[in-house]
Order: sequence, then C-alpha cells, then structure tokens
Amino acid sequence: MNTQIKPIKAAILSAIFGAVIGMPVAMAASPCAPCAPRASKRNPCSPCAAKNPCAAKNPCAAKNPCAANPCAAGSHIDAKLVTRPKGTTPYKGNKQALLKEGEKLWNNPKLSSSGNISCATCHGTNGTNLFLPSFTKPYPHRVQMAVDNAGLQSITLEEMVQFCMVKPMQAQPLPWNSRELAALTTYTAKLHKAYKPTAAGNNPCAAKNPCAANPCAAKNPCAVKNPCAAKNPCAAKNPCAAKNPCAAK
Repeated sequence: MNTQIKPIKAAILSAIFGAVIGMPVAMAASPCAPCAPRASKRNPCSPCAAKNPCAAKNPCAAKNPCAANPCAAGSHIDAKLVTRPKGTTPYKGNKQALLKEGEKLWNNPKLSSSGNISCATCHGTNGTNLFLPSFTKPYPHRVQMAVDNAGLQSITLEEMVQFCMVKPMQAQPLPWNSRELAALTTYTAKLHKAYKPTAAGNNPCAAKNPCAANPCAAKNPCAVKNPCAAKNPCAAKNPCAAKNPCAAK
C-alpha cells in the first residue's frame, strides 16, 4: 500500500514545486530555460554566449612592430656584426645585373624584421636627396650613427649597408659573400656618386637621424579604429538583457 502512495506523492510535490517557481518541470530541466539560475554556467541559448568573432584573432592585439623608432639612437650593437671579417671576400658579378638587383632590394621592405621598412623608407625611392651632407665624402669615413651605436670611428660603404640592416632594419646582417650584399652595395655606390646635398631646410635628415620621424606610424592597422569593434554582436548592447525574464530576480 505504502509503495504505491510514495510515487504518487512525489509526483504531486514535484508539480506543486514547479507551479510555485512559475515554470513547468520540463522547462526547469531544459538548458535553454530563460530563468535558468544565474549562478549556473552561461545560458547556451544566449546569442551572446557565442565567442566574439574578433576575440580569437584581433589584429590590434599584436604589438605594433613600428611602435618604437627603429632608427633611434641608444641601443648599441656589436661592431663585429657590421665589420667585414678578415679573410673574406665580397661576391663578384656583372655590375649591371648587380645594379638592377640592388635597386629592387633597396625598395624591398621584406629585408627588415618588421616587413615595414626598406632602404627607401629612410632615403627615398631614388635615394639621391635623402642623405646627410657627409654622404658626399669618400668611403671609408666617419658616420655619426655608426659611432653612436657601434663605436666605429670609420666605416666602409659595404659596412654601412650592413649597419643599416642591423640597426634601422633590425634584421640580421647579410652574408658577407652574398650576392645580395654585393648588389645593395653596388647600387648604394651609384647613389653615392650621384648624390648632391640639398638645402638643410629641405633635408629630412638635417637632424642627423634619417628615421627621426617614425616611418611606420601610418602603417599601424589599429591606429585609427579597431576593425573588430563593429563585429562584436554584443558590444553596443546585450541583446539578451531584455529577453531574460529572470534578470531582475
């Protein structure tokens, strides 16, 4: 007798409890219940529960590779990195071919570690008007940047190319026997021969730092606006807030 009453009593109590809290028993067990206890895990039926499409890979999260001026003085480099090792010889090749390749390398930002800076970034596309007046002197000669950053009192043109690779470009020096180094040096020698100093007022290198102005400032994809801001469906207003009948409870 008692065994038959207990299941009936349990069913009655369950129905009463469901009525008291204002929802059917079936709904209370559903993971999509609009009044699911707030202390539980996030409601899987909420359109805001889905991951922010820009959170996983926000292009603004990574540090701007040009935030710091790569040409600024202050951090010293090992002079051995930019000084030709004894017993080594430069690559020899057809001069015209080297000039052509050197011009391409001069304008190639992929030589830099950030991929944003090329030789042309600091010295111009044709390179004939964006050097210090001292560029007219025959090499080797004293270059203040090499003195300040590597302690070199005199530097060859080839070593100056390597210095720019290591300091402004923040990359590794080119192999000393490489065609690339020979090509860049040959092209720079052509610019050196053709260079005529401009008036100080028109020379962006008058301050003795060819990168005094950060050439990457305009290239930060997040400088103006976060491209993900508009893609977050819950950024402006939570569309779930008004639909939760238990929000005020």
